[in-house]
Amino acid sequence: MFKRMLLLSVVAAFMMIMAACGSNNESANDGGVVETGAAATSEVVIKATNWKFDQAEYKIKKGEPTKITLESEEGPHGIGSNDMNFKLSNNDSKVLTFNNPGEYEIHCNIACGTGHSGMIAKIIVE
Repeated sequence: MFKRMLLLSVVAAFMMIMAACGSNNESANDGGVVETGAAATSEVVIKATNWKFDQAEYKIKKGEPTKITLESEEGPHGIGSNDMNFKLSNNDSKVLTFNNPGEYEIHCNIACGTGHSGMIAKIIVE
C-alpha cells in the first residue's frame, strides 16, 4: 500500500511539473510584449547593416499592435532583447503589442563579426 501511494505521489508531482513547464502564461520579465494575431495598426522597420542599426531609438505606442520588421541590408543579423520576450531573425517580421511603457534595449543576436557587440539600439514604448 505504501509503495502504491508513493508511486501515485511521484506521478502526480511529475504531471504538475510538466503542466507548469508547458504553460503559456506570459513571464513577468517580458516587458509586456505579446505576439498577437491582430492586424497591425503601425509598422516599425529596423534596418541592420554591418555593425549598426539604422536608428538608435525606435518609438512604439503602448497597447498598439505593431508590425516589427528586421531588414538585414548587409550581412546576417537578428534582434533580441534581455528586457522583452521576443526575437527576430534575418529579414523576419512579427506583429507584437507592447503593453509596458519604458525604454528597452535590443541587440543583434547573430554573431556578425568584429562590430557585433556594438549593435545596440532602444525600443521606446510610449
